[in-house]
Amino acid sequence: MSTFNYTRREFLKRCAAVGAGGVVLSSRALEVRVGGMPNIIVIISDDMGYADLGCHGCTDIPTPNIDSIAARGIRFTNGYVSCPVCSPTRAGLATGRYQQRFGHEYNTGPPPGGLREEVGLPLTEVTIADVLKSAGYVTGVVGKWHLGMYSHFHPFNRGYGEFFGFLHGGHSYIDPGLGTFNPILRGTEPVDEQEYLTDAFSREAVAFVQRHRKRPFFLYLAYNAVHTPMQAPERYQDSFQHIEDPTRRTYAGMLAALDDGIGELLAKLRELDLEENTLLFFVNDNGGSKNNGSIDYPLRGKKGSMWEGGIRVAFMVQWPSRLRSGVTYDHPVIALDILPTAAAVAEAKLPGDRVIDGVNLLPYLTGRNKGAPHETLFWRKGTDYAMRKGNWKLTHEDGESQLFNLASDIDESENLAAGQPEKLNELEGLYAEWDSQMIEPVWQR
Repeated sequence: MSTFNYTRREFLKRCAAVGAGGVVLSSRALEVRVGGMPNIIVIISDDMGYADLGCHGCTDIPTPNIDSIAARGIRFTNGYVSCPVCSPTRAGLATGRYQQRFGHEYNTGPPPGGLREEVGLPLTEVTIADVLKSAGYVTGVVGKWHLGMYSHFHPFNRGYGEFFGFLHGGHSYIDPGLGTFNPILRGTEPVDEQEYLTDAFSREAVAFVQRHRKRPFFLYLAYNAVHTPMQAPERYQDSFQHIEDPTRRTYAGMLAALDDGIGELLAKLRELDLEENTLLFFVNDNGGSKNNGSIDYPLRGKKGSMWEGGIRVAFMVQWPSRLRSGVTYDHPVIALDILPTAAAVAEAKLPGDRVIDGVNLLPYLTGRNKGAPHETLFWRKGTDYAMRKGNWKLTHEDGESQLFNLASDIDESENLAAGQPEKLNELEGLYAEWDSQMIEPVWQR
């Protein structure tokens, strides 16, 4: 377990010993860092459209609090998740590994199939909570779990010390689900939660920070907003009359509740003088859904698709004491990078007996490393797959491979496969090499 009471001289010696892959801190950050390990928060939204944030150009739904993360930090213009659907994305984020390495390729479904003992994040995997807990962090998860419903997949068995949320992939916002397979749980006990669920998750996140303000903490805040069912708080019923489409009008109320809740969490961090030394990520889990009123413009495709609209997402990070504010980062990054980045700032050890596909982003975000974090990125779900190398994107959907240059064609409208056969073959070969290292899914959809 790490110790946190370094003298300044001891800490400077440790920094000097860090290799090229380590974290190099500014003098301002050193003052903060010597005073205590940085807190770490990961916030995930669910099925939000790429175009539905103000910082991405949205004009009909205000999102000032999420936008403030970009304003106070770094927004990734080429931010990805490792799957176009919910559970595999979470498995990849939790482990820093392509989830196909351990067979978590599909969503975990409802009972009876989803309650089998093999349907969930394999127990052989080490999670971000395991890594940070070993470094002395208090760990907690609030919200949607979706990494297995069988008892041995419970967050308490995956490195988390606290849990408030539900285990399945979706939940009503107004019904606690008592007496069903998917109730709201505090720990392992069902609770009769009467508050609108997004508000309840925000309340619990704020309370977690308040309780653990005296020691370093890791909070995984996984909202189910704006996933179906379409249920907005009544307080917003008159706020979005300018939106003609009734589904999007409801969606707007749901997104506003999410944004307000994130604002409450950010305000609590500021109130407790914790914001400067908190590394906070915000990421969406996949593209917007076809049935929730979300908009993914200018990207092609939606949730479930290998097109950019299924895998490129809103993704940003802030750490005011360490990172620049109000800037964009254009090299491709992926949610797999969150774990190694968090481990680096926590001085926590990554498991050395397996491949970690994510990378520590800090050297890239601070400008110490001018290169790209990833030369290639890969995706696979069943027979559909994709890969990206530089600006070139291979997409294989419905049995057809297509080739695009994202630098000039972000909406993937011009298939260049016929005119660039050598580039197509190169990317197909790279994908085949990567695919050969993966295993078959442990369970099917």
